[in-house]
Amino acid sequence: MTTVDPDRPAARLVVGVNGVVEPGAALERASARDVVMAYVSLTKPRVIELLLLTTVPVMFFAAGGVPGLGLVVATVLGGALSAGSASVFNCVYDRDIDEQMRRTRRRALPRHIISPRAALVFGFVLGILSTVILYAWVNPLSAGLSVAANAFYVFGYTMLLKRRTTQNIVWGGIAGCFPALIGWTAVTNELAWAPVVLFGVVFFWTPPHTWALALRYREDYKQVDVPMLPVVRSARTVARQIIAYSWVMVATSLVLWPVAGTGLLYPIAAAVLGAVFLVQAHQLERRARDTEDLSVIRPMHLFHSSNLYLSLLFVAVAIDPLLR
Repeated sequence: MTTVDPDRPAARLVVGVNGVVEPGAALERASARDVVMAYVSLTKPRVIELLLLTTVPVMFFAAGGVPGLGLVVATVLGGALSAGSASVFNCVYDRDIDEQMRRTRRRALPRHIISPRAALVFGFVLGILSTVILYAWVNPLSAGLSVAANAFYVFGYTMLLKRRTTQNIVWGGIAGCFPALIGWTAVTNELAWAPVVLFGVVFFWTPPHTWALALRYREDYKQVDVPMLPVVRSARTVARQIIAYSWVMVATSLVLWPVAGTGLLYPIAAAVLGAVFLVQAHQLERRARDTEDLSVIRPMHLFHSSNLYLSLLFVAVAIDPLLR
């Protein structure tokens, strides 16, 4: 069998819902593995991994220890399917610009391995399964929050904000904050101030994280007229915005200590991790003061550090109740 060459300009294989090549498509045929991996890639597994990283630790925190295994499995499965569904819809809507951007042109839809119609069906199936699992095996509140997060990401960020405003990721990032609420409600079946604080941490973490990545790929976004902040502002201005959000993020993370009455592990971890992140944010600003050269600014260093920061902070959230 012949695999699809992503760099060929000619039409390529378009796989329909039932795996049949759709009319008008090229007569190439991808392997079954290619098709399966293409569907998996539509769900953006790395994004799912990051979202679950903020769900499970909050379940430990809400339970004051180790939550039930069945509840964790149901919440993780439902949350993963919901996040995957939102990502699929995002890929379908953004397929026109994804095809032009270096960072995204190897995705399944730009490569024409899967048709938009098949992807839409896949997205709806994932969303429905997610809602059923969360409603039946977790609770209706968690299911409702999951649906709200999915809808906000698709309609709020992807369709309304992304192509219209430099604040796209600030407000659109709200969708990525919901896992903190879902993890809490999965255990307690009610909301409280503790998960709201963690919601705030992720909210203020999202702009520094995303703007660092967007700075690296700003030419891609500029080419497709997506007004990410690094496209319309200088690198130094972006770095200053990153610093501002980083300070608020660290301050918000420390609020959990008095609000939730954590042990000492969490505030120590939050303070140390926050200090390290702030140092890196200020270093980024210093590197960006007199240049737009990305090889000097090195924004991806902060991007990767932001992933590590959030991961370790939520690990501390999970471990803290185990030590009390």
